[in-house]
Amino acid sequence: HSLAETSRKDLKSKNDYGSPIRLQSKILAIISHPADLGAVYVAESAGTARRIVLEVGESILALLIPYILLKLSIPKTGESSHIYRGPTTPLSSLALSTTPSDDSVFAGSWDKSIWSWKRTTRAPQRRYFGHSDFVKALSCIRLHGADVLISGSADASIILWNIETGEKLHTLKGGHTRGILDLAVDPITYPSSSLTEHDGAPIVIFSAGSEREIRRWRISGDLSTASETETDKPILQHETSVYGLHFDADDDLWTASADGTVKCLSRESGWQADTMLVHGDYVRAVTVDERGGWVVSAGRDEDVKIWDRASGKLHHTFCGHFEEITGMLLTDQTVVTVSIDATIRRWSLKAEDLGKAVTEAEEAKNGVEMAQKLVQKKGIITDDEERELAELMESDGE
Repeated sequence: HSLAETSRKDLKSKNDYGSPIRLQSKILAIISHPADLGAVYVAESAGTARRIVLEVGESILALLIPYILLKLSIPKTGESSHIYRGPTTPLSSLALSTTPSDDSVFAGSWDKSIWSWKRTTRAPQRRYFGHSDFVKALSCIRLHGADVLISGSADASIILWNIETGEKLHTLKGGHTRGILDLAVDPITYPSSSLTEHDGAPIVIFSAGSEREIRRWRISGDLSTASETETDKPILQHETSVYGLHFDADDDLWTASADGTVKCLSRESGWQADTMLVHGDYVRAVTVDERGGWVVSAGRDEDVKIWDRASGKLHHTFCGHFEEITGMLLTDQTVVTVSIDATIRRWSLKAEDLGKAVTEAEEAKNGVEMAQKLVQKKGIITDDEERELAELMESDGE
């Protein structure tokens, strides 16, 4: 980093936009549990996974037993209520098994293995070995009475595991020529609720690769077969690596890419892009707020961008992170982001909150413009005035 870049980040790191929860090491992944409201799970470069309390609401959580193990003490917002230890290398992916028969946290590691713990007690469980490079993506499904873990790796392969026995059910490779960055289960072939038992029909998994391809894999309902579908027709809608996959309520596929764009791939038109949003720089994640009609993108430029889904226009940019954003999720109408800067930040998309943010950003922008005009008029400013102007410009759009 240049001296100017280091100085910029040091100045920006002091901001409190997005109500930051500060951890000790880089955060590389985030996930939530459908029955654990008010909390998220994050993966750190230090090798730990954590359950972080976002909102205190034990009275609500009490209704969710057996999925929650309540503590006697009331946790505070931002508290790491559960810490999952063991790995000594960075954790780059997370998954949660959410069926009544298995309630586990899984973490893919740079040590090429997958670690697991009992979610509520934090007790270490099985470790899964089989990949020859970093484990970059994880997902859990339940098929044919079995809890199944799906892993995608920088070694360009996907492995299906029997969670209970640790058995490798299938290894899928030959399609991707470079690392796999994300996995998504086609909601048409699998129930939308992860707590629902699957009906036994085949399911389809989508995988995103760092060579720009999106490929599809069909898994039989009885788990006896798994293979790529349409081998000679990968989905090619981006110029380079595809980092993120997200199915919306219409079952269309939103993608985030290192080519700087977010696209909506229409199922009806054979996965051709019918919407393109130019975020700029590497886009690491995309999600859709169905209630508000917003598309949200985030990535290397540190910004969280809110797009009007209907018009495709940029509505607002949330600033606060001072390093690359590595993960994002939507809980209710709150966007939760994590970053290399070791913070978790929250951004409300509720109409009143978003309207206030837009107004404040406009006022900040006007303030900067007025300050710049004063500078041009005076010609010379003092060191203190110059510093104040730099800070004002840094907060533009917050």
